[in-house]
Amino acid sequence: MAKLSKDELIEAFKEMSLIELSEFVKEFEEVFDVTAAAPVAVAAAGGPAAGGDAAEEAEQTEFDVILDSAGSAKIAVIKEVRALTSLGLKEAKALVDEAPKAVLEGVKKDDAEAAKAKLEEAGATASVK
Repeated sequence: MAKLSKDELIEAFKEMSLIELSEFVKEFEEVFDVTAAAPVAVAAAGGPAAGGDAAEEAEQTEFDVILDSAGSAKIAVIKEVRALTSLGLKEAKALVDEAPKAVLEGVKKDDAEAAKAKLEEAGATASVK
């Protein structure tokens, strides 16, 4: 029997009906003692790890900067919010007035920490989540 290339096998599979292909997969699994369900097992294995708080914190790559309170220097905080975001004066003032509110969302940890420090220098209280 001649050895078939990968391309020739793919072409042969394209010509099969879904029922024929399903039967082929079952027979292939039996003959070689393997299972084609490995991707499902990988996805299921990822589920419990994501449920744990410690695993979730270790894998977190995006952070939110939350303005908890404007403090006494509200004008300086509004200026800093405008510098950190692309908001206009009215939008930045509204964000500061509605604290606690997210200033930045989905940023890197370094950027989030830097933004928090700038807000705190302006007199606000902020947190990174």
